[in-house]
Amino acid sequence: MFDLLVQYGPFLIAAFLLNISPGPDMAYIVGQTAVHGRKIGLFSSFGVVSGAFVHVLAAALGLSAILATSALAFAIVKWVGVAYLVWLGIGALRASFAVKPDRDADDESTSTPAIAISTRPMTVFQAWRQGVMIDVLNPKVAIFFMAFLPQFVDPHSGDGAMQFLVLGSVVNLIGLVVESTLVLMVAAAAIRIRGHRKLGAWLQRALGAMFITLGARLAISQQ
Repeated sequence: MFDLLVQYGPFLIAAFLLNISPGPDMAYIVGQTAVHGRKIGLFSSFGVVSGAFVHVLAAALGLSAILATSALAFAIVKWVGVAYLVWLGIGALRASFAVKPDRDADDESTSTPAIAISTRPMTVFQAWRQGVMIDVLNPKVAIFFMAFLPQFVDPHSGDGAMQFLVLGSVVNLIGLVVESTLVLMVAAAAIRIRGHRKLGAWLQRALGAMFITLGARLAISQQ
């Protein structure tokens, strides 16, 4: 037992610290939760983790090495990801301007709190799919797993690809726990503003701006 802690303790600590560090995935999940609520936030997190597992599987099979060594492959995945993020951002901005001001917002006796901020409800499948696509179309995630996981693969402990899958799955599981906790915290705070359509519209615009910013950040990233 002690040997296992010595061997995998540093990996678990590093995986936890990496998952609590602010980044694009965390910003995306927080934005989705603030605008669409707890359920959508959780499924967005599931999507991000699912997308990350695709990268883990690709790395275990050696496919991610193509992104790490081929400038063309990296550029294709990157620019598809940029286009997808910008498309999501424009969609969120358009939806925000379709929100009509709540004329009775100041009349507490007649206003009824809205169940969701967004006027265009998102399904759990859409939230999951968005999370998957955002992570899969970010080649930097593939390169991260290629750089991080091999440090903890022991060539004397069996098949390297299987170790890669297990270690990658542990990283994603820790990420899911961290992100789900964050979703619950953000959702609890967002309850106070759920009934205000005007504020909801601005949150939707902020979400759209965040998508476009993430797209721009991906666009300027280097291999």
